[in-house]
Amino acid sequence: MQIDIFLFIAFSTFTLIASIMVISLSNAVHSVLFLILVFCNVASLLLLFGAEFLSFMLLIVYVGAIAVLFLFVVMMLNIKKTSMNQSFFSIIPIGIIIFLILFSQLSGILGVLDISNLKQDNLIWTSWISESSNITNIQVIGNILYTKYCFLFILSGLILLVAMIGAIVLTMHQRTDVQKQKIELQLNRAFAGSLKFIDLRK
Repeated sequence: MQIDIFLFIAFSTFTLIASIMVISLSNAVHSVLFLILVFCNVASLLLLFGAEFLSFMLLIVYVGAIAVLFLFVVMMLNIKKTSMNQSFFSIIPIGIIIFLILFSQLSGILGVLDISNLKQDNLIWTSWISESSNITNIQVIGNILYTKYCFLFILSGLILLVAMIGAIVLTMHQRTDVQKQKIELQLNRAFAGSLKFIDLRK
């Protein structure tokens, strides 16, 4: 088996398993983490197909921004587990309706496309390992991004860092019943009143 086919099967299997775990888990934090895993596997599939730009844009936009935003919102709302008052069978009609809508849209797109023109008699397999020495579009975009637009790139990273620190500060729950030392009162007390002698009766 070629390494390309093996990686395609592996990433596809992991994507399917992780997507099932996203909709089946009751913990919202675990669902978001599996959603990040789905995005990483899909980005790996796009990289395997030769679409480097789409792959890294998926990592930067979805994993680096949207999925982290979902995780921050879940942490701020302090959602541990969803209430399972309703049964699983009550959600099946809604799932069937959504599936029929998506299937009708997909079948309409496939009906418009002319697949006969896309058919090739002699397929040429090109291994992405043999093309690793060539200059890709990611290298060209990275050269422009880190030279001409480096200030905007660093500024966007700083904004994301401030947003991350703000979300962490908002999610921290400080206890009010904890006894703490007051250093300013301890340093300002007088030496004469620090000791107290008591006569004990025998």
